[in-house]
Amino acid sequence: MQRLAFLLAVATGLAVTGCTGFSHISKTYVSLTPQVVTISCNDPYEVYDQRQQRRMLVVSNALREVTGCGIGDRYAERDPGETRAARFRLAARTYLDETVREDCKIIGEAVFTDLQTEFVYACGGPIESRTAKVPRLPGRTTPGIGLR
Repeated sequence: MQRLAFLLAVATGLAVTGCTGFSHISKTYVSLTPQVVTISCNDPYEVYDQRQQRRMLVVSNALREVTGCGIGDRYAERDPGETRAARFRLAARTYLDETVREDCKIIGEAVFTDLQTEFVYACGGPIESRTAKVPRLPGRTTPGIGLR
């Protein structure tokens, strides 16, 4: 059910970007369980991390993108569209830090829609095997915020 909801959200969000983006996201991220990372004033973002490819998809909530946070100095009095790229980068960086990969650097990004951005990252250590146990963000394992 969660995968179906994910596919429907991706299909709707990527209608403007064409089949190439949808195909890439479907092949790369559909089998992953997202984790939720929170930035600034408790803005949650879902992160689908493809660790073997060192790529992550950061997904926002449509309502948040329209209304913005509205609290705090960082984004106050600014249109959410103006701060979108900075917020998505901060969510990606925060996710890497909170999953004990502070040494990793974000080396590329691709904006698929206003709600979905993919980041490519590089780390000094070797790529983990598919069976490696990876850290989960404590208390923030309920996905679905970007799929509603």
